[in-house]
Amino acid sequence: MSNNTTGRLISLDALRGFVMFWIMSGEHVIHALAKAAPIPVFIWMSSQLHHAEWNGITFYDMIFPVFLFVAGVSMPFSLEKKIHLAGVKSAEDLPKEEKRKIYLSMLRRTAVLLILGFVVNGLLRFEGLDHTRLASVLGRIGLAWFFAGIIYLNFDFKKQLIWFFGILIGYYAATKWIPVPDFGAGVLTKEGSLEGYIDRLLLPGRLHSTVYDPEGIFSTLPAVSTALLGVFVGTFLKVKCSFSIKIRLLLMALTAVVLIIAGLIWDSSFPINKHLWTSSFVCFVGGFSILFFVFFYVIIDLFGFHKWAFPLVLIGSNSILIYIASEGLVDFKHSADYVFGGLIQFTPLIWQPFFAALSVTVVQLLLLYFLYKRKWFLKI
Repeated sequence: MSNNTTGRLISLDALRGFVMFWIMSGEHVIHALAKAAPIPVFIWMSSQLHHAEWNGITFYDMIFPVFLFVAGVSMPFSLEKKIHLAGVKSAEDLPKEEKRKIYLSMLRRTAVLLILGFVVNGLLRFEGLDHTRLASVLGRIGLAWFFAGIIYLNFDFKKQLIWFFGILIGYYAATKWIPVPDFGAGVLTKEGSLEGYIDRLLLPGRLHSTVYDPEGIFSTLPAVSTALLGVFVGTFLKVKCSFSIKIRLLLMALTAVVLIIAGLIWDSSFPINKHLWTSSFVCFVGGFSILFFVFFYVIIDLFGFHKWAFPLVLIGSNSILIYIASEGLVDFKHSADYVFGGLIQFTPLIWQPFFAALSVTVVQLLLLYFLYKRKWFLKI
């Protein structure tokens, strides 16, 4: 067994690759499979690869927060060398000069993610600000990760917990009690929510859904708690203590169950809602994020069974690049049709959409393998 709690965790790349797979092409494979072979399990899987219309949750709603959670888990490991070289015990004890360097690095990363988010949303089409969506998935990752990092660098664990719960409770209170003009307080609809009102009031450009944006200004606040939850897991896994790795993983799993139950209880007054990134959503998905991580960590890093996950590692090690490429910057469908289209036409007609979708995944993995072998990674 490997008991690695330092350095790069293969399980993190694999988990990152697992959630990114569904975005880059996996969803299309499953949708096509459900049409070709409409058995209950495939139909259910296909139904889980759509966002919930408003309240409620599907697996697809979990992808984004799990990715952000993983970014949080990585933070204590990425700063470990700096902490060791500075001769201090924790990130909050780092010298001011060292922290200043880290802040600048974090600002650069966040700025790059914001700009890449603009590009994915069509900034380079030059259609004018009114037609350009400025809020983005990459932008939220950058901002939530940045503010979680600021908290991690300046507060001990107890105060980080206060920030975590304070953000969730504060967001709940504001959303429920601050009145929105023409709607009043606590109206959790697309038009009547405080989040939607703030987006319409303050967010320049085009909103994703006209009256609100799922990656808008105010709902980015609880996303900081999602990233912080990952920071807590990374810290607990890395820090030296009397608990064995097995006990730590068990405690993580128990914490995950508590969070899921808390999310379900909170759902009665503050519905689980990915669009608003509600506090109940943070708890519920946060619990599943921990369970996903524990599963991947146990199988890959603890037991050493990692060969099966190599395709996921290919995706996870270049996740931002494949996300940007899959969001329209690269026509993988055209390339896959050029390479495999001739063969696919000899398969049964009902199965051709499935093999066409699968061929896109193959082309994407070939590209990622080429980049991986040459150690070409998009570092942000």
